[in-house]
Amino acid sequence: MRFAVLVCGDPDEAADCVQEALVSTYRHWKRISGSGTEDAYLRRCVINHHISRWRAFRRRETAADVEAFEATTTSAEDDAVARYDEQQAWQLCQSLNRTQRAAVILRYYEELSFAEIADILGCAQSTARSHVHRALAQLRVRLENERT
Repeated sequence: MRFAVLVCGDPDEAADCVQEALVSTYRHWKRISGSGTEDAYLRRCVINHHISRWRAFRRRETAADVEAFEATTTSAEDDAVARYDEQQAWQLCQSLNRTQRAAVILRYYEELSFAEIADILGCAQSTARSHVHRALAQLRVRLENERT
């Protein structure tokens, strides 16, 4: 579910994508189970359902309640700094296109290798590297522009 929320940007849409992914996975479970790729298959289903929903509605929704994703800290100052940093990081990730966002989330949040990312996204390993590299370059530029 956390992965889906990061990919979709909206907890409600993420819940719908996870439910659709689980339903479609259940139909093919005999073929999928025991292969060792169940997690990758589910992640790919979530991404596919998210893209399908986006294409159907032709709109992009953003997270309305960023505070729901914030971690609790010990002091009020630490909490305020953490909230600002997470909100800024979330907004920056939301500015990426869907494929790049998924690649960055898979690489740095899910801590997957480029081979696993390529398998999930259905692309070559070099393309997965390229998605992450270009996304990080865009994020760097946006951060530099915000600082100036």
